[in-house]
Amino acid sequence: MTGAVASGTVRDDTVRSPLGRDFRKLWTAAAFSNLADGIGRTAVPLIATTLTRDPVAIAAIGALAFVPWLVFGLPAGMLVDRFDRRRMMAVANVLRAGVALVLAVLTVSGTLTIWWLFLAVLVFGLGETLFDNATNAIVPAIVERRSLDRANGWMQAAQVTIDSFIATPIGGVLFAVSLALPLWVGAGGYLVPVVLAVLLPLSASRALQAHLGADGGARGDRERQPTTREALDYLRRHRFLRSLVGFTAVVGSAFAFAQAPTVLYFLDELAVAPAAIGLVTAGIGLGALGGSLIAPRLVARFGRGPVMLGANVVAAIGLAGVWAAPGIAAGIVSYAVMACAVSCWNVPWASLRQALVPPQMFGRVLGTIRTVTWGVFPFATLLGGLVARTDLRLPYLIAAIVTLTAVVVAARLLLQASQQTEHGATAPATVS
Repeated sequence: MTGAVASGTVRDDTVRSPLGRDFRKLWTAAAFSNLADGIGRTAVPLIATTLTRDPVAIAAIGALAFVPWLVFGLPAGMLVDRFDRRRMMAVANVLRAGVALVLAVLTVSGTLTIWWLFLAVLVFGLGETLFDNATNAIVPAIVERRSLDRANGWMQAAQVTIDSFIATPIGGVLFAVSLALPLWVGAGGYLVPVVLAVLLPLSASRALQAHLGADGGARGDRERQPTTREALDYLRRHRFLRSLVGFTAVVGSAFAFAQAPTVLYFLDELAVAPAAIGLVTAGIGLGALGGSLIAPRLVARFGRGPVMLGANVVAAIGLAGVWAAPGIAAGIVSYAVMACAVSCWNVPWASLRQALVPPQMFGRVLGTIRTVTWGVFPFATLLGGLVARTDLRLPYLIAAIVTLTAVVVAARLLLQASQQTEHGATAPATVS
């Protein structure tokens, strides 16, 4: 009885422990970036539909967003590990703001083509690799390890809330008013985090700052920083983490494959008006937000392994529901179920990486992980667009089957996530 009470107390403290002022700055910076991202993710595909109705061309918009992770994921991680992470956040958003301004000018002048959109999405993705790597690396530097799940839950909740309930509906309405208006507003949203990034503490600048001595001296500055080869070798030798990356690549590709025709699915299959797309995705975002908020408590109650396993099972059910949806309401609910499950996966997966990977090489290891996982998404998305030419619903059914099959094969692996957390971040038993 005493042991159970003590265990419950620890779990409750983990969920409720304060995150601090520095985390609030990082969260606010991420929130404004998510505002700009959400407006762009809504406006750019809609703008593309005014230039073409080819499902493959529309799918290419989503596919190209992941290409930078394939070619620049690891270099971005190297930059994040080597230079001031706050500065990387600022540079990334200045780059994305500039691209949004260029697109707005091209739209106003009537010279915008689908090829300009393709190029812009590539550059947006380039900035995303820097910004996301930097913010992910900063979280464990400013938050206690026991609070990682809660911190990542709040980061995920910010992304979902801003994207789905604020940015996406606004993006749809702004698009209905003027093609260029969401681009102007998005450019402004990217600039606010530039200021907030500079206000983050010195501990957020580099991983070596995490090794400060008791006297405040930078003991980490005398330590040799791991090389890129050592970072790659760490991931290669870490059997559990390496296997989980492979699973993530398969399931993530299934999601990318399924979501390739999403805009056309709602516009043409479910007859949603373009201006209402933002409102539809807001309903989907409700599920994603719920997943972000409940994920830390689910992890505290059941452990990371069962939550990660269950999230993928529920995601497969949601995908099948989208395929079978007879109307708008059923389509939105099914999509929301899938989004909730994805959020429940994202939170413990992010915390697990932060707990297992040494901070000195986190940027490069994360860059490698996303190069492997997100790098295959463009191909999966384009393939989903090709299949959608035959049937806009079919990609969701195929993705549901692939996801469920992958879960059955990897169930034992996923359940081991709880043991990895309990036995320490770098326990020798996890490395082979």
